[in-house]
Amino acid sequence: MSSQDEIVLPPSIRLSGDGILLREWAEADLSALVELYDDPEIDRWTPVPSPFDSTAARVYLTKAREGREEGRKKAQLVITTDGEQPRGEVLLFRSELDARDVELAYGVGSQHRRQGLASRAVKLMADYACRQLNARRVLLRIETGNSPSVAVACATGFQLTDDQPITREAKGRQVTLLTWCYQNDGADSLST
Repeated sequence: MSSQDEIVLPPSIRLSGDGILLREWAEADLSALVELYDDPEIDRWTPVPSPFDSTAARVYLTKAREGREEGRKKAQLVITTDGEQPRGEVLLFRSELDARDVELAYGVGSQHRRQGLASRAVKLMADYACRQLNARRVLLRIETGNSPSVAVACATGFQLTDDQPITREAKGRQVTLLTWCYQNDGADSLST
């Protein structure tokens, strides 16, 4: 594989569409980040530390900023409906298995769930990855039993693949993840 095929992320990403705006995290988002991620469901399904306090949030934002400055391999964008108040996060990163593929991950704060935010953010980011980054495949890796994430995958045009399950270590336990692949219809609009 040539390096030309590897996904290269721009230094900054800002996307809008379908009633949401995805933007970079800012220092002013620190308390909102704690509010979003200090949650049992976020703890259950994501690798973020728990409890997620202001110290954990500061480390998280610092790592996100450092990643951007070092020619990043991961984008961590705030999900907003107004461009200001964080309601969740969507991440885009190069796959460890094939640098031509990207993976998405996401989390939505408990008070903002059941509003379609995760689905809209995942769809917006998946379309961006296909059209702007020319990703070979856009993937979700979903733990067996995570029915809310399976619902998001189904609602956004992802289909379960026959890829071998992936095992990752998360918080001292082995996690088995199934791979879902985006089936891009190419019809949606996107503004950057």
